Amino acid sequence: MNLIAAVDKNWAIGKNNQLLVRIPMDQKFFRETTTGKVVVMGRKTLESFPNGLPLKNRTNIVLTRNKNYKVNDAIIVHSMEELHEELKKYNSEDIYIIGGEQIYKALVDECDVAHITKIDYAYDADAYFPNLDEKPEWRIVADSEEQTYFDLEFYFYKYEKVK
Repeated sequence: MNLIAAVDKNWAIGKNNQLLVRIPMDQKFFRETTTGKVVVMGRKTLESFPNGLPLKNRTNIVLTRNKNYKVNDAIIVHSMEELHEELKKYNSEDIYIIGGEQIYKALVDECDVAHITKIDYAYDADAYFPNLDEKPEWRIVADSEEQTYFDLEFYFYKYEKVK
């Protein structure tokens, strides 16, 4: 399975259920990487999307404890066990964990690849991604040249878990 996220220099990912910043190149990379794939998210992440709607051209799986939660064009699961049963239907390489904080923390150890956009700025935040640089089992296998969006500098990194 894969993780995909944009993080700041403190591995922050959000504040008040919103992204810290929207960078068109990062959003394009996310869209191109996940289109046609399976995306796994928590309810709050889904609700942060435009109109709270699932992402187009992807299989959306939403994990929520709310047994009455319903969303058109999404598969709703209510426990990690139910999620794992659902994920057995798909090729592991086609599964992308897209947030938020609780979902990343719950599934990071089950993933093999992480696509991380690192933004060279520290934001005021209340949600964080697990710091892969502090986890000895993860290593950077690819990185981009410095990218810029107005005055923001950012880099695309690909991490892989050491087998």
